[in-house]
Amino acid sequence: MISGGARGFARLRPGDRVAVIAPSGPVDPGRLESGCGVLRDLGLDVVVAKHALDRVNLGEVGTVRDDWQRLAGTDADRAADLQAAWCDPDVRAVVCARGGYGATRILDHLDWAAMAGAAVTDRGPKILHGSSDITALHTAFGARFGVTTAFGPMPAGVLADGAGDDHEASLASLRTAWFGGAPEPVVGTHALSPGRAEGPLTGGTLALLTATLGTPWAPAPAAGHIVFLEDVTEAPYRIDRMLTQLLQAGWFDGATGVVLGPWTGCGDPAEADAVVAGRLGPLGVPILAGIPAGHGTRQLTLELGAPALLDADAGTLTLHVPAGGVR
Repeated sequence: MISGGARGFARLRPGDRVAVIAPSGPVDPGRLESGCGVLRDLGLDVVVAKHALDRVNLGEVGTVRDDWQRLAGTDADRAADLQAAWCDPDVRAVVCARGGYGATRILDHLDWAAMAGAAVTDRGPKILHGSSDITALHTAFGARFGVTTAFGPMPAGVLADGAGDDHEASLASLRTAWFGGAPEPVVGTHALSPGRAEGPLTGGTLALLTATLGTPWAPAPAAGHIVFLEDVTEAPYRIDRMLTQLLQAGWFDGATGVVLGPWTGCGDPAEADAVVAGRLGPLGVPILAGIPAGHGTRQLTLELGAPALLDADAGTLTLHVPAGGVR
């Protein structure tokens, strides 16, 4: 396989138990139940964490109400749910209900030694699944446990929508990632820079990658990796600023290629393209834009840490390929 990849998570089997947690924003009970129903239809035993439907508004503590600070429970409770699920020997996958805000707040509350000891079961590493704010957990788990993680749709997110071509495509991709099978190449819309590259996939939501720089939970350097980047409702100037921060930190040094999500709600797509091309073009690596992963109505599942082949000329990203790109 392509060198440098993490140990791949163990594929699920019908009847396996998965635990749904809420490490970030508050969860709508109806949407959570709908999404959990989708997971049960896959033949999984779904359990919901103790505090998944809690909610805390930090603004109520002081004199000013700050609704943007709403969280799915206290930091300690959200961390306890994650740790309990991850360390439960009967749980094969820990699935995040939704993103939002708050995942970085729980990192200091986790017993990382205990969790490292529980990361690999008799069948192989467990699955951590989620996207958006969950990028903070992906980077920490990947760096500390050396395992792949699943960046994809969440039960109280698009999985709860339950109908339409985008839902079916998202679910099919998740099913392949979790249960195994040959993944279809992920097709982008256009190349910003031509060429082919290979290496393990890294990255996630841009704002979370930059938010953890300089902390113990910072993403491992991208050297030798293909970088996946996406975000939602970030103005192009903010994308520019975050990319500049990562560049100035040396995080992109040695990256082999870049793939980009759709930048949902980030203003004029052509302006976002121009920002990325201007900042990352000098890296001299292939850049493929518009893959349907991250925020958007179609959310394919990407296995972060898995070996990948990027062919910007053909407009594809293919996961799980041997060295040299021959399947």
